[in-house]
Amino acid sequence: MCGRFAASRRPEDLTGLFHVERWDPVETLAPDWNVAPTKEVYAVLERPLKDAADGRPVRQLRTLTWGLVPSWAKTPEGAARLINARAETVHEKPSFRKAFLQRRCVLPADGYYEWMTGADERQREEEGRKKRPRKQPYFVTPADGSVFAMAGLYEFWRDATLPPDHPRAWWTTCSVITTEAETTPLAVAPAEGPSALADIHPRMPVMLTPDRWDAWLDPARTDTDELRALIAPPWGGLMRAHPVATAVSNVRNNGPELREELVAPEEPTLF
Repeated sequence: MCGRFAASRRPEDLTGLFHVERWDPVETLAPDWNVAPTKEVYAVLERPLKDAADGRPVRQLRTLTWGLVPSWAKTPEGAARLINARAETVHEKPSFRKAFLQRRCVLPADGYYEWMTGADERQREEEGRKKRPRKQPYFVTPADGSVFAMAGLYEFWRDATLPPDHPRAWWTTCSVITTEAETTPLAVAPAEGPSALADIHPRMPVMLTPDRWDAWLDPARTDTDELRALIAPPWGGLMRAHPVATAVSNVRNNGPELREELVAPEEPTLF
C-alpha cells in the first residue's frame, strides 16, 4: 500500500516538469516531508477549464485531498479508507471504475515511506505476544533523483447539505493506485537490509515513467485494456531504498531530516 509519502518540489518546478498549462498560485502548498491521508496534495490532471468555450482539455496543477470520496457516497467519512486503489481491480470496483475511465491524474512525490516487518516481529505475531518491536521505516525513491510520478485517480463529491456557492460544497479527492512490489533488485540497496522492494512490503505505488504521462492523463483514452497496460509495473532497477528514523511514524513530525538515510536500521524498541 501507500500510506505516507514526501512531496517537497515547488509548484513552479512541477509546472515545467509536467508541461502544465494552468496553475493558480492561490493553491500553493508548503513542502511536506510526511504526507498523510486527508492532507492536500498536488495533482497533475487534464480537463476543460470551467466556462471555457472550446471544451479543450487543459493540463493543470491542482490541489486535491488525499482519500477518495466516490460521487455517490452519502457522506465523506470513508475518505481515509480509500487512499489506495489496487491496479488489479481498479477498473471494476464501484468506487474507482468511473474515475479510472474519466478522471486520471499524476500525483508527484519525492518518494514514499514503507514499514518493514522484521523477523523478530513476525515471530512475536505468530506467538501472539502483545508487545512488538516497532517496524523499520524505509524511504523509497527513484535512484536517479527524478520525480516519483504516482498514478492516481480523482473524483468530485457534492455536499448536498450546503448551498451550491458554499466553498465546501464540492470536494475534490484522489487515490493512489498500487501494484505488486517489484521483486527485481533495487538499483541502490541498503548495505544491510532488503535487496528488493518486495522484501519491504508486498505492495507499492504505481510509478509512471515519463513516456506514459501523456497517455495516462489524456481523458480521450477510455479503452480499459490500454489503460491497464499503462499501469503495468515498469522495468526493474529504477528505485533505491534506505532506512530512515522512526520519527516519520508520527504524522506530527515534518522536515527534510525524515528522508535522511540511517547508517543502519534502528534497533527495535518495544512499546
